[in-house]
Amino acid sequence: MKTTKLIRGALFATVLAIFALTGCEELDTYSISAPSDLQSEIDSIAAAKAAVDTGDTTYIDIATASVGAEDYSSAWWTAFSDYFTIPANKRLVLEFVNHNGGSANNWNNWNLAIANVADRDADNYAEYFVLRSDAYGWGNDDFDLGLISQNYPDTDGDEDIWNDFRTTMDGAYVTLEIDHSVTGNAFITATAVGTNGTELIMTYQHPVPATGDIVAFLISDASYMEMKKAYLLPSEITVVEDVEPTSIAVEGTPDFVEIGSEDFWGEGIATVTFADGSSEQVDTADISFSVIPDMTTLGEKTVILAYSKTKQGEYTKAVSTYYNLEVINAVASLEVTTMPDVTTYTFPGPSAPVFNPAGMVVTATYSDGTTGSITNKNLQFEIPAADGDQEAVISYVGAASTVTTTVPITNVMGGTNQVGATDLSSAFWSAFSNEYNVASGSSKTFKMDLYSTEANNWNSPIIVLRKADLTEYAVVRMDNFGWGDGYSTATATNDWNFDVFAENLDGSYIEVTVTNAGDGTANVRYDVTYANGDTHFQLYEGITIDSSNLNCAITIDGCYIDIASVE
Repeated sequence: MKTTKLIRGALFATVLAIFALTGCEELDTYSISAPSDLQSEIDSIAAAKAAVDTGDTTYIDIATASVGAEDYSSAWWTAFSDYFTIPANKRLVLEFVNHNGGSANNWNNWNLAIANVADRDADNYAEYFVLRSDAYGWGNDDFDLGLISQNYPDTDGDEDIWNDFRTTMDGAYVTLEIDHSVTGNAFITATAVGTNGTELIMTYQHPVPATGDIVAFLISDASYMEMKKAYLLPSEITVVEDVEPTSIAVEGTPDFVEIGSEDFWGEGIATVTFADGSSEQVDTADISFSVIPDMTTLGEKTVILAYSKTKQGEYTKAVSTYYNLEVINAVASLEVTTMPDVTTYTFPGPSAPVFNPAGMVVTATYSDGTTGSITNKNLQFEIPAADGDQEAVISYVGAASTVTTTVPITNVMGGTNQVGATDLSSAFWSAFSNEYNVASGSSKTFKMDLYSTEANNWNSPIIVLRKADLTEYAVVRMDNFGWGDGYSTATATNDWNFDVFAENLDGSYIEVTVTNAGDGTANVRYDVTYANGDTHFQLYEGITIDSSNLNCAITIDGCYIDIASVE
């Protein structure tokens, strides 16, 4: 016992001497004759001393050394790295080892969120964007997938880069740089070096505040990351190279305008694409109209417009486009000549449901006695907030007056087929419809109304395909996104305009058809009619399932649905 005490005393004195040395300006590398654990402590102290850089590098302590469960059980948005604050004019560098466990899903790797400084659970928390390692992401209206670039190679010659990507990323050493530039952009460079020697590089840039702080953190998704280093360096980007416009496109312009009106633009939106692949909506004040239609005569007219500014607002060579509209006589009366597909609305109240004009044909009689149908997008609809048989009001707002007609409907307030909270507070995976079996060779069609926050594309219904014991095959969203083992074989097609996808969700009428093909695959098709009458589809084909054991259900995120029928 005496010997043990003496040895402990000697070790304690030695450790004190070592800590005293750390107060000096320099600490040279050295070793002493001591037990291996003591030498390890000395090396650790020396490394810590070396890490405190008073020059251009500021090292950051890492509290969460492993992000995500090492058995790959961490679901999306459940495991996070530390918050890393990035002041303006600084560049954050994160070094870590990425693990995906050989997953068949591209997204089961690192994910990066750039947000404001508020805590994730705070009311004022907001993200600028989320970037995935597989060259995908999402964010606010200014998020642009066209600005993501990557060099991901086909290393095995099978013309599929993604199986090579997943292989390389498992065990890859990743260096992730987030440059918070004073130009008002975050510049992301991700370099991954796989254990196979392959180097993968992905870049992206996105607008963020030019002053103040932003925050970066990593997110696990059935993956985990071993954090190695985190440090700040000076920003490398003080000037952003300007780029020329390459094209302009318009949407939302009127199909027709009553004679006497001068508003040939209506609710038009102009989107300019630049040479770097980015695009943005531009202010109407910056558009020049080189051909303005004569609105005092009837007939088809052509409008030609141009935009002549660079991305940073300098004048340059213009890009142009055109659209057509018709000048018509004033609308004298309206008549519903074909009833809408939906005439019964079940909803929880107290707010009235949103009218669904799908299938309806409205015929106008003009001031000269001629007739013609009016597209639904040129009409306005209103349903009384009352139970029972009602009259929905259909209106056309003309140049001089508003013309109306009605269509009979039935309101069923207090409907019981609701999924999600009426106040739109239900989070992802928190509310589900009933479970429905889809027999081999058959289909199930869900008809529903959607009420959404419209904050994100995914604030819409989500289809879950799974076995009777709830083992999942795949999850497919309405916005061309999905996951799961069965999803890896799926082909996705759609006709969305994602620039205006989210802002048109609320009040949409949706039919979702789940088909069990009977050959080990399933298809899911969304047919969507916006409240303004525009129609779109989202189709997933070839999802791998067991045809003898297929169930489906609907879940939601930041929305609620009212299911009118399941057929």
